[in-house]
Amino acid sequence: MITRHRRQAILASMALVGATLVVPIGAAQAQDTLRGAADAQGLRMGAAVANGPLSSDAQYRNILGTEFNSVTAENSMKWESLQPSQGQFTFSQGDAIVDFAQANNQAVYGHTLVWHNQTPSWVQNLSGQQLDDAMQTHITTVLDHYEGQVEAWDVANEVIDDGANLRNSFWLQGLGEGYIADAFRYADAADPNAKLYINDYNIDGINAKSNAYYDLVSGLLNQGVPIDGIGLQAHMILGQVPSSLEDNIRRFAQLGLEVRITELDIRMDLPVTQAKLEQQRQDYAAVVDACMSVDGCVGVTTWGFTDAHSWVPDQFGGQGAALPFDENYNKKPAYYGILDTLDGGTPNDTTPPTQPGAPQISDVTSNSASLTWSASSDSGGSGLAGYSVYREQSGNDQLLASPSTNSVTLTGLDPQTQYSVYVVARDGAGNTSSPSTAASFTTQEGPGGGGACDVEYTANNWGGSEGFTASVTITNTGSSQLNGWTLGFTFPGDQSVREGWSATWSQSGADVTAESIGWNDALAPGGSTTVGFNGTYSGSNPEPTEFTLNGEPCSVS
Repeated sequence: MITRHRRQAILASMALVGATLVVPIGAAQAQDTLRGAADAQGLRMGAAVANGPLSSDAQYRNILGTEFNSVTAENSMKWESLQPSQGQFTFSQGDAIVDFAQANNQAVYGHTLVWHNQTPSWVQNLSGQQLDDAMQTHITTVLDHYEGQVEAWDVANEVIDDGANLRNSFWLQGLGEGYIADAFRYADAADPNAKLYINDYNIDGINAKSNAYYDLVSGLLNQGVPIDGIGLQAHMILGQVPSSLEDNIRRFAQLGLEVRITELDIRMDLPVTQAKLEQQRQDYAAVVDACMSVDGCVGVTTWGFTDAHSWVPDQFGGQGAALPFDENYNKKPAYYGILDTLDGGTPNDTTPPTQPGAPQISDVTSNSASLTWSASSDSGGSGLAGYSVYREQSGNDQLLASPSTNSVTLTGLDPQTQYSVYVVARDGAGNTSSPSTAASFTTQEGPGGGGACDVEYTANNWGGSEGFTASVTITNTGSSQLNGWTLGFTFPGDQSVREGWSATWSQSGADVTAESIGWNDALAPGGSTTVGFNGTYSGSNPEPTEFTLNGEPCSVS
């Protein structure tokens, strides 16, 4: 049975890394950040990282470096990113994440080596010895490149299907079930110091699928296969944390395995309400508590950290708000659920802020309104953190804004619509006040907006491969607010969008569209928003020269 290091070794590695690396982002006390609280517990508190905002968004980088002691590459260490063509490896995107982690004293968790998805067609068309050779070459080359820089790897990902059987993937068809053991042996030979994991979704609680994994890893261990851990992805639904989560973690740990929560998010039906946010806080706390209750559980990673860059809305229609920070990078109650649990389960400050004053309404237009109210105070010690503004909707109240001060301009409102709004104050420990008295107003008559626009498109080729990252800044140069927008353009060459952010991206032939995604629907006159994507090209990568917004042509900067 393999019994590689667990929590105490993580504490030791934290001390070692801290002694050898400079931390450019200021360290905080344990009770102030997720990272500090996790460090004190000897746990990894991680987040999946997207290369787009990592390269272009300073606030994204600052929170990532301050709040987390571990990072996982969301896409840039998958096979299609590292070896899109046979024998042609490109590490620039993965290296960018490793470089950031090293500069900020963070561990790196590699995701993923062998998977049935996001693997190039040239691999899927192989079989037998050719497929085995390709697998060994890929694993060996990648782990050689990142040896000593990546703490752990998802070696085999999602190898059991939802029916609790080995997934009938091209791997199983081409190599038989022995491919799983071989993948771990190849990885161990390439980097014997890396921790090697198997990883899947819907195995968080004790069920048929997790039972199948228990049998699978037990068999692998009995064969002497060098498997060190199991990752429970934990893509969850609000209010549905499995009651058997802790017991499930414990039974895998008792096999001698490390256990990690590897891709945690907890999605809810939209719109967001105060009640849903409080339930989400409890759910996140329950997951972290389950991990902390078992010595063999070494960490929790969220799949992203901000709702601004979450996969959930695109994957699950009508659902979202799944992460600890909202789309404006405000800390949600879920954040404090994690922090309080890491700090011992009981927040030091249990005193809520005082009730804010009733909102005073001014400057109402067809799609906006300004609100001010008497400020709350907080005597519990953690300090006033900000406010949440809600619209009353018969028990399904909608979160409209999360300002840090006692005023806000609401945008993206519907014309000729009555709104009844109230304010809730929150403090640094996540306590919330009683709601203010509600105030009502009706927006003026008028269209949702449209008209003049300007687009600035920039693309940076990765070098050494036919991949690139594009950034597109859209500016409303008209006189009325846009409430929802669709950007359109046509690639002039052989180019494809692979993954995008801050918009819903789609492509048909050479035609590309990007649609706003809720938090950036409203684009005020003179306002700008930046979206982006990673793409591939063949031959050259000429930039598009014509763009439309809501069907109207835009100028190009």
